[in-house]
Amino acid sequence: MGINGIGAGGYPVTGYTTKRTQQNAAGKRFADQVNNVAGKKGHTVYMKTDDMLYSGGNGTGLSFYIKYAEDSTEDDPTVIAKGVDENGDEFEQTIHINKINPRSATIVEMRALEAYTGVEKQNGFSSLPMGTGNMGLNDRRDFMDMFKNAISDMKLLSQKKAAAYYQYSMQAYWDFMSRK
Repeated sequence: MGINGIGAGGYPVTGYTTKRTQQNAAGKRFADQVNNVAGKKGHTVYMKTDDMLYSGGNGTGLSFYIKYAEDSTEDDPTVIAKGVDENGDEFEQTIHINKINPRSATIVEMRALEAYTGVEKQNGFSSLPMGTGNMGLNDRRDFMDMFKNAISDMKLLSQKKAAAYYQYSMQAYWDFMSRK
């Protein structure tokens, strides 16, 4: 069976194994290495419930959900994020929405801010710019610069609707920062 050219030339791919055995420099079969890694790490997915503000993750294996904290107030909106990090370790964070700085935020903080501000998600997609799929739990990025880059890229690609959507999303976060 060939998938997008894989398996062409008489070397079919089935699952994670190949029929042709090749050795790497360490003397291990590539297929054995892939199966060994694949067998060690599973992914946790949290199904969104009515009391959750957010449920999801990214390509690193980071998966989490966000709910309002019991002591959350209008003056100090507070959320609890629970999940597993990119290493499969469980975590729990308390996030004070008013303390989030989109110029230096984690993906979990930005998802909390996205949910809190109610930034409209276009066709179910994130309001956050591309490039968040490889962020780990504690990685910080300047999301405002990421928005600027995404807008520039979309304009270059003549994707006017995407550029306008990122502009709208970025403005919502600018508005949040100016209210603090």
